[in-house]
Amino acid sequence: MSVRLLVFTRTTAYRHDSIPAGVEAVRALGDFEVDHTEDPRALETPLDAYAAVVFLSTSGEVLTPAGRERLAAYVEAGGGFVGVHAAACTEYEWPYYGELLGARFERHPDLQPGRAIVEDREHPATRHLPAVWDFVDEWYDFRTNPRGAVRVLARADESSYEGGGMGEDHPLVWCREQGAGRVFYTALGHASEAYADPAFRAHLLGGIDWAARSAR
Repeated sequence: MSVRLLVFTRTTAYRHDSIPAGVEAVRALGDFEVDHTEDPRALETPLDAYAAVVFLSTSGEVLTPAGRERLAAYVEAGGGFVGVHAAACTEYEWPYYGELLGARFERHPDLQPGRAIVEDREHPATRHLPAVWDFVDEWYDFRTNPRGAVRVLARADESSYEGGGMGEDHPLVWCREQGAGRVFYTALGHASEAYADPAFRAHLLGGIDWAARSAR
């Protein structure tokens, strides 16, 4: 039986041009049955049919009060949550969301090549990656360092690009548990080209599979 995902891409702040490419990439990954929406009312209805909810470069305040309650209850009861890139720029006015995701976006330098250091090669999102992963992205800085509250899978090597602001310990990809649910977040995925990159697609697939508990 295919795994059903809800991919949510509503934005009320900055909107990434890569969103359509991201949605199409998720549709093409694995055997997922994907429902894509930007309607916040979709989060007000029961989410039990979904193995995971994916916030793909959402931004700003995107949920209604009822949607917040429904999403929190879903994750606490065992649902999967996946945040991609600007999902960290989302729901600043909802404290629970910051805890759920693990950290909130602060700033980023210009889009540029850099390196990610893969710390954990046992996770499905990173086991296919080299120890040092060359990539092009915005290399997000976060308001707080989530290490200690999350399982860090990869960190940014700030010596490999200009404008990093977190120092040597700069988590970039992580996962965690919230209640009975699983949460995966990757800060990568700014550009449309990322979603055509086989390594990034496998990274995204592994993260979704882990959150959705869909073994491969």
